[in-house]
Amino acid sequence: MHDLFDLLGIKGPVVAAGLAGGVLRALSRHRYKLREMVASPICGALAAAYLTLPVVRYARATGLPLAEDDTTTLAAAFLIGVCAMWISDILFEAAVRRFRSAADD
Repeated sequence: MHDLFDLLGIKGPVVAAGLAGGVLRALSRHRYKLREMVASPICGALAAAYLTLPVVRYARATGLPLAEDDTTTLAAAFLIGVCAMWISDILFEAAVRRFRSAADD
């Protein structure tokens, strides 16, 4: 699996941190839905894999005082993993509303 991540330019620990953020997001909901329990970790891992390094580089470029170690990157991956499901919730709800209105017409 590590070789596949390297081929795609993804760091394995970043994916794991995003996955953990997605799991935390799924478990912290008051209402458990199967869709959220499955989609949240996957969404968190994918978002962390592709967004973490650009976000950390942007934060450093803007002058935020961030440590120069891997802990900063992994913390950012975890936070991105948690926040990614909120974004997917918005997209899922918009899609459901759109398909419902199309079915009603």
